[in-house]
Amino acid sequence: MRLEGGCYCGAVRYVAEGEPRLKAQCHCRECQYISGGSPNMFMLMPPDGFRYTRGAPKEFARADLESPVTREFCAECGTHLTTRRPGLPHVILKVGTLDDPALFGAPQMAIFTIDKQPFHQIPDGLPAFERLPKRQGE
Repeated sequence: MRLEGGCYCGAVRYVAEGEPRLKAQCHCRECQYISGGSPNMFMLMPPDGFRYTRGAPKEFARADLESPVTREFCAECGTHLTTRRPGLPHVILKVGTLDDPALFGAPQMAIFTIDKQPFHQIPDGLPAFERLPKRQGE
């Protein structure tokens, strides 16, 4: 699978190649800040297939957290493109930045539902987890 996308203003573009390891919606409070209040739709993409093809994102990680994620976004328009989580080699790619978001299909699970707002919707039958599900082998 080859996915292309970028920010709202076009200053930063990327290519993501490979099969998504996971497609999910995240309800964590941090994602609500980034998305404007909604759950955040994302895909875990292989790191070796991801590259920026135009521009370079600005990075932000909170200094007050023990193991913060790093958020990559366009310095011009502010579009949140990816998240990098310590200990997770995959690129957390934000679905709204895809040239064709319909390629996402549907989420496989909902995570961090402990922070879910009353107006958030989780599709019937979608596996939901208060935090992160246990990885295989844990």
